Amino acid sequence: MQATAQPTCQLLLMPRSLHARTTSLFCTSYYSLKMPGLTIGDTIPDLEVETTNGKYKLHQFCADSWTILFSHPGDFTPVCTTELGQMAKYSSEFYQRGVKLLGLSCDDLESHKEWIKDIEAYTPGAKVNYPIISDPSREIIKQLNMVDPDEKDSNGNLPSRALHIVGPDKKIKLSFLYPATTGRNVDEVLRVLESLQKASKFKVATPANWKPGEKCVIQPSVTNEQAKEMFPQGFETKDLPSKKEYLRFTQV
Repeated sequence: MQATAQPTCQLLLMPRSLHARTTSLFCTSYYSLKMPGLTIGDTIPDLEVETTNGKYKLHQFCADSWTILFSHPGDFTPVCTTELGQMAKYSSEFYQRGVKLLGLSCDDLESHKEWIKDIEAYTPGAKVNYPIISDPSREIIKQLNMVDPDEKDSNGNLPSRALHIVGPDKKIKLSFLYPATTGRNVDEVLRVLESLQKASKFKVATPANWKPGEKCVIQPSVTNEQAKEMFPQGFETKDLPSKKEYLRFTQV
């Protein structure tokens, strides 16, 4: 009986050009399924959104400012109430740094507006002045990569606790993705925001456990001669066993 060739053997026996095209097609299809959605370095889509403060196009709203776009699973829920209250409490800190805030969930506008009363009551002195997007169709959360794969209701997947920091060029600079059970730390949001803003203004990066006001490290692409010009306040080079002068601290 003649043996039947297996598909793997057929692929190996194809002409090289055809094999390359087939492999390329397979890889393209595979990675289009496996690779994540909107992520660091991507430009946010210019979606039209309806919010508690009116309708916007995202690019119009962001303009040339830094923007924090954050989603929550649902209105009138405990963790979300504490989170949005803290974002409101810290709003002046964000505004002082030229940052806009934009919330998002799949609830309707009337629900958002009623819920804001609870948020402000829970967080005395805080006002929810930032807009909150209404996405009942859940199409916006899909395009912004803010879908929780595990949390669902009768209408489908809910938003995750996602947060994108968008730069003045409308590209995502940082993303957080938290599960429904874990509230975000707004101090950490403020910390990483300051890190991003410093890195965009100076040729620096922030080391582990860095806090605002502490020294930064000079980026490796900057030579010592360049560093002397860029950082006239001076910098400290750590003496390491390798004797490579790459760990340089400065105050900016």
